[in-house]
Amino acid sequence: MKDSFGRQINYLRVSVTDFCNFRCSYCMPEEGVVAKKREEILTLEELYTIIQLFVQMGVSKVRLTGGEPMLRPGLLGLIYSLSRLEKLDDLAMTTNASLLKDQARQFKEAGLKRVNISLDSLKPDVFNKLTRSELAPVLQGIDAAIECGLKVKINVVLLKGINEEEIEDLAALTLDRPIDVRFIELMPLGDRADFSIEHYLSCKSVLDRLDLIEEENHEKSSPATLYRYGNGLGRVGLIRSLSCSFCGECNRLRLSSDGKLRPCLHSDYFVDLLTPLRRGENLVPYILEALEKKPLHHLLNEGHRTKESMHRIGG
Repeated sequence: MKDSFGRQINYLRVSVTDFCNFRCSYCMPEEGVVAKKREEILTLEELYTIIQLFVQMGVSKVRLTGGEPMLRPGLLGLIYSLSRLEKLDDLAMTTNASLLKDQARQFKEAGLKRVNISLDSLKPDVFNKLTRSELAPVLQGIDAAIECGLKVKINVVLLKGINEEEIEDLAALTLDRPIDVRFIELMPLGDRADFSIEHYLSCKSVLDRLDLIEEENHEKSSPATLYRYGNGLGRVGLIRSLSCSFCGECNRLRLSSDGKLRPCLHSDYFVDLLTPLRRGENLVPYILEALEKKPLHHLLNEGHRTKESMHRIGG
């Protein structure tokens, strides 16, 4: 499955809910959000039907996101069903890990292979200010994921004036753990764009602080440049969302919980799949339409900002 620029599209990110038990400053509006009605979001059966079709069309990697995906009832069963799809090579989840401690092994046994975990601070007071939640359950969830054999990546959003003094401590998690810690440049999205602009910090600040050895990244379409400490068990990644565009290798589409298929995170363009699915229509033409409209690159550096918040699109 290729887009109009010849890029191989084999990765689908699927938001299973826009609910979240965190209120991260750069993601969720301060005043909260209006919950969508049940009939406005895809059922688990509809999610499976759409994902199965994408796999038939050439998608080999699926990541389940939110909101917080573990808040979606029945998620474990969906993962079990998806993991049985023959041509699906990689099934992963992005989570805040606050609910992972007691369920990590169940998810691993159901067929989940990897988790990306958001962790922007190791200081309980800073973490609480950022998320309006507690740090301890997240750290316990990370340990549980590692212990049960899930592959773990930690996502750290760089925040000027908030967590830049923790770069060394966060990177040091890779010294004695077989995990990736990835530092991500803050992207201006939705009505939190002003916060993002105010607290933007380049990945250069990480390299300025750390003595790292660059590694070859064998995932051509991965946005991360990889490094490691000479004696570290894990790796440090840099995702230069703004300072160095990686759109030329983009291989992904995004499906929101209400059935909107987005060819680009930073564009307001989407194709509705929920309505034609419930009318019993063939979804292939709609998917191909979204593929055709996938842009060559984002326009963030030209001042374009998507109106939708990250929790709606899917993190």
